[in-house]
Amino acid sequence: MDQAEQLRIIKANRQTRPLARVITVTSGKGGVGKSNTAINLAIQFRKMGLRVIILDADFGLANIEIMFGAVPKHNLCDLIYQGKNIKEIITWGPMEIGFISGGSGIAGMANLGRDYLTYIIQNLAELDAIADVIIVDTGAGIADAVLEFLVASGEILLVTTPEPTSITDSYSLLKALSRHPRYREESTKVKMVANKVEKEEEGAILYSKLNAVVSRYLKIPMTYLGSIPQDNQLSRAVMQQMPVSIQNPGAKSSLAYEKMAAKLLGKEESERQPKRGMAAFFTHMINGR
Repeated sequence: MDQAEQLRIIKANRQTRPLARVITVTSGKGGVGKSNTAINLAIQFRKMGLRVIILDADFGLANIEIMFGAVPKHNLCDLIYQGKNIKEIITWGPMEIGFISGGSGIAGMANLGRDYLTYIIQNLAELDAIADVIIVDTGAGIADAVLEFLVASGEILLVTTPEPTSITDSYSLLKALSRHPRYREESTKVKMVANKVEKEEEGAILYSKLNAVVSRYLKIPMTYLGSIPQDNQLSRAVMQQMPVSIQNPGAKSSLAYEKMAAKLLGKEESERQPKRGMAAFFTHMINGR
């Protein structure tokens, strides 16, 4: 059986079972609260009864495991090189939220043969049976690895703060995305999250400013998902390696994440965002190499 036939079988199997919703969280620069957003949205989804897995694709850092206070025994490299199956490399954190450490495994996929890649995709397809929502936490900036995730994703949350450097870097990221040869406007939804704002109106203004430039020069359609306020409770939770949505559910930031998660799961939003599943996500990445 050749590799093309194997991928057709994977696709056929995918169509016979529910697909997970894959949401990719990214940012133009570090330090803007990207991983915090990924984790707290995961918690809010879990509170709504959904099964959630986070893929930590920020190779150089370990933000997810640090904030969850859990050290993974295995990562994606063990799936690729050590013959582990997908369930063996999932670490379970608070509230039974699973996360997978990418390590350097994803970056190394570019050098793998097709048989290896088919094996990986078959394993990743199993995540659709384990999770309702898969959140991919990318690295920050415009590195090739980050862009590969973005062009493979149908749903991107772009975390931006009012800092001028954050706005500039967010624009640079979207510019790099728009110039990627495999970027397709019709199949990519970019949703901006305004983080660390003093008041809700500041987030809407931030979106209007960035969107005006993006619409004029990049032609990337972007919508506004909502804002997360500056919150001492969130900062305190981070210092104690505990997500604020668990430590203090009544905090301003926790309530903002709850509102944002509810919006993402709203009927109108869900109908606009078809589920693609994890196998389709990685197949898209691999086919473009």
